[in-house]
Amino acid sequence: MNNIAINVPILARVEGEGALELTIQDRAIQSLQLKIYEPPRLFEKLLENRPYSDVLDIVARICGICPVAYQMTAAHAIERCFGMDPGPWVRQMRRLFYCGEWIESHSMHIHLLAAPDFLGFKSAAEMAKQYPQEVRRGLRLQAFGNELIKLLGGRSVHPVGACIGGFYRAPDKEYVERLLVNAKERIIDCEELLSWLSSLVLPDNSHDYICVSLCHPHEYPMNEGNIVSDHGLNIPVDQFDVYFEEYQVPYSNALHCKLQNKSYLVGPLARVNNCFGHLPSEIHLLLQRLGIHFPSKNMYQSIIARAVEIYYCVLESIRILETYTLPVHSSITASPIHGHGFGCTEAPRGMLWHHYEITETGTVKSARIVPPTSQNQARIEDDLLSSLHHFGLDKSTDELRSYSEMIIRNYDPCISCSTHFINLKVNRL
Repeated sequence: MNNIAINVPILARVEGEGALELTIQDRAIQSLQLKIYEPPRLFEKLLENRPYSDVLDIVARICGICPVAYQMTAAHAIERCFGMDPGPWVRQMRRLFYCGEWIESHSMHIHLLAAPDFLGFKSAAEMAKQYPQEVRRGLRLQAFGNELIKLLGGRSVHPVGACIGGFYRAPDKEYVERLLVNAKERIIDCEELLSWLSSLVLPDNSHDYICVSLCHPHEYPMNEGNIVSDHGLNIPVDQFDVYFEEYQVPYSNALHCKLQNKSYLVGPLARVNNCFGHLPSEIHLLLQRLGIHFPSKNMYQSIIARAVEIYYCVLESIRILETYTLPVHSSITASPIHGHGFGCTEAPRGMLWHHYEITETGTVKSARIVPPTSQNQARIEDDLLSSLHHFGLDKSTDELRSYSEMIIRNYDPCISCSTHFINLKVNRL
């Protein structure tokens, strides 16, 4: 019997802390466990007995990379509970707010986390020595995304400008006009980014899996729509529990989630696959010219899907900024009633679902939050099982570890919602 145990120090390039344990016997995987060992963070319990007006500032602290997603999902859920419609100005500003987060998060993942894997570098700093212009371009895009978040949130990290019913204040037109100039200058960055990524030789990591996302009848989904899959699912957000089931595995402090007992994918590749027709013609024409085709079941094309969404968000931000007008009021007043509210939006990493019960006095009786990374965990494990067999289990432990890390990073997991991943233990029997 040959047992090999490998413990890798905590690495950068994934948010959060986790581990992967493999048991290989007779050139077959006997067990594979993606372990999330961070202590429970208890945000749902922290929300209980707090006034509804505190919720947005609290949930923003769940994630430093995608606070907008948590704020917008909570806002939609609570407003549905209260029967509120903040109106078209707030709707457009929330879309702009979300554009900033997608641009910021996707740009960081592509240039600092994922691209080094595909190009054979150990870090973005190492990659920047050979690809300085590409890294600078990524940082420009990320900075622009942060500016969009700051426009409405007051600051780019844990923004404080959003409230139930809208925003505390409306941006002034001079600030908007400066950002519009910046947005138009980013178009060439988006086109060059997609052109660069199309030149990369991406391995074929294709699987037969289910893509799940929001889908809106008239626009690319961010804040609104039904939950759909490429296998025929089409349900309102309040029916999530009827079709999806969260469950605990003994080796992880994070819940897994399945759709009718099957793993599924959420995130940019799932969105592009499900909603490709809602992307503007500029993107369709560029992808056609570059020979990039969707839908795709090659998971490594997630990096291209992120670049597609960056381009979309730049175009969408231009559309919204060009028609910006100062509103009479930047928010509407809430009138609490007892009830249940459900919200579902598209965080950069995928579908984010919230459910709140609010009392008649406006306090939170219960809260439940299902983040995208927990939904992707079962899919990541299925991917690893299939991909490692294809890669070859007779490879060295170092090769297996590096390959596994690349697969996991490709999903851009936000484990503590990534700056740390992976302890790998391989048991060879």
